[in-house]
Amino acid sequence: MAASTHTVTNQPPPLVGYDVFTADRALSEAVERHLEPLGPEVSAVAREELAECGRAAGSEQAREWGELANTCPPRLRTHDRYGHRIDEVEFHPAWHRLLGRAVGAGLTDAWGRPGGHVRRAAGFFLATQTEAGHGCPLSMTHSAVPALRADPELAAVWAPLLTSRVYEQGLRPPAEKAGVLFGMGMTEKQGGSDVRANTTEARPLAEDGAYVLTGHKWFCSAPMSDGSLVLAQAPGGLSCFLVPRVLSDGTRNAFAIQRLKDKLGNRSNASAEVEFDGTTWARRVGEEGRGIRTIIGMVAATRLDCVLGSAALMRQAVAQAVHHTAYRRAFGGVLIEKPLMRNVLADLALESEAATVLGMRLAAAYDTDTEAERAFLRIAVPVAKYWVTKRCTPTVAEALECLGGNGYVEESGMPRLLRESPLNSIWEGSGNVQALDVLRALQNEPMALNAFLREVGQARGADHRLDRAIRDMLAELADLDGIEGRARRLVERMALVLQGALLVRWAPPEVSDAFCASRLGGDWGTAFGTLPSTLDLGAVVERARAEV
Repeated sequence: MAASTHTVTNQPPPLVGYDVFTADRALSEAVERHLEPLGPEVSAVAREELAECGRAAGSEQAREWGELANTCPPRLRTHDRYGHRIDEVEFHPAWHRLLGRAVGAGLTDAWGRPGGHVRRAAGFFLATQTEAGHGCPLSMTHSAVPALRADPELAAVWAPLLTSRVYEQGLRPPAEKAGVLFGMGMTEKQGGSDVRANTTEARPLAEDGAYVLTGHKWFCSAPMSDGSLVLAQAPGGLSCFLVPRVLSDGTRNAFAIQRLKDKLGNRSNASAEVEFDGTTWARRVGEEGRGIRTIIGMVAATRLDCVLGSAALMRQAVAQAVHHTAYRRAFGGVLIEKPLMRNVLADLALESEAATVLGMRLAAAYDTDTEAERAFLRIAVPVAKYWVTKRCTPTVAEALECLGGNGYVEESGMPRLLRESPLNSIWEGSGNVQALDVLRALQNEPMALNAFLREVGQARGADHRLDRAIRDMLAELADLDGIEGRARRLVERMALVLQGALLVRWAPPEVSDAFCASRLGGDWGTAFGTLPSTLDLGAVVERARAEV
């Protein structure tokens, strides 16, 4: 037996065995704030449900499931042993456990319960911190509901299954299942985000609303699902279609999965290239030629999930960084007490809380569902999608650095967060697509800008730096010369003003003061850890700490 060479000391305990919801002050306060108008009973039930989700998300078991789902990624089986085409995707059992727990917690059920979107958004935020990949089918399934409402007959059949709390893996006719999942296929090789360039053809059949599809999808999300919403060119123009995997008679629809994408991150989740061979049966959703208008409700909801997913990744990265530095000693003291490290952690915490508060405000707007709130969402969702997803990667990278070399090792979990971090900025329309969408809203939907200005106006007079930033933003909005080339600059400014306004209203003074001083007042460098030293940075860091 070899002699002992050293004693392991000065290593932080793992951040497991805690309630991820209750330990997140920004998230739990947002839930309480947005559910309070619905009465104490709704709020109490939601808090209890989310605390249960939080304990599950912070458990050692969930951490192991997340690791297994990513180290044992999905496998494509195109044929069975006899040579029959089956086009199935096999997942590790850990994936099914994660997905079953999430569906059972109501993460596809936001549309029919009081405060459903806030409750579901918070749950999605928690589940993503455990493992982000299974958020894709959750998001697609949740977001398909508004698109299907364009066809009440279809919605009557599919919506109850989409919002079910029962997860049943395997492909069978929907009538034989207690719950289903949906995917989405929009982009093609030649067009990418320019879906009007799609060439997939939809030929009408004698049956009303039925078509057969010929073509392909370059990125099909969640191809293992029971159905997908896709875009194709019908005689009347680009239209939306529901493509079930299994037909009502029990036979498999022609849905040829060519291969699974080998992605940078999101390894647990399947993204595929699929082909429709001219016999692929589909049911039209909405009118011919109005495919984008029909599917836009789904796209808007998935974009909000991109915001929430990025905010969740940031929160988990920051929680890990604060936890590590609270236990790790170096250079004569605990790292978290070192002024420079405290500055870095506080800066990261500001980014995380601003993203959380904004994402939950958007979810609350879905619950309110007034004309004014719909107008606000029209512009605020692409603004948030642009900015929050852009901030995710640098935030996670800096948090990883707080762990030093330990953070660069797979066992820490930080590399998986880093690989995941760019994804939401690409999915559902990359940065330029979001910025141009904001310009379309500004130019074509004046109610959207009015709703946005009303929202930020509620914080006017509370902070002079915010007031000045609002004036600067209005001046930029008034100058339309060369606006497309300045779109990113404008949308960034709008996002920061909106985040600042929300934090001034709802965050503790030390948080809003630090945010306004740095992000709006200009007293900030180009890297994290450059906040003014006069701020109460210790209080900001302590607020971000997850107590185990």
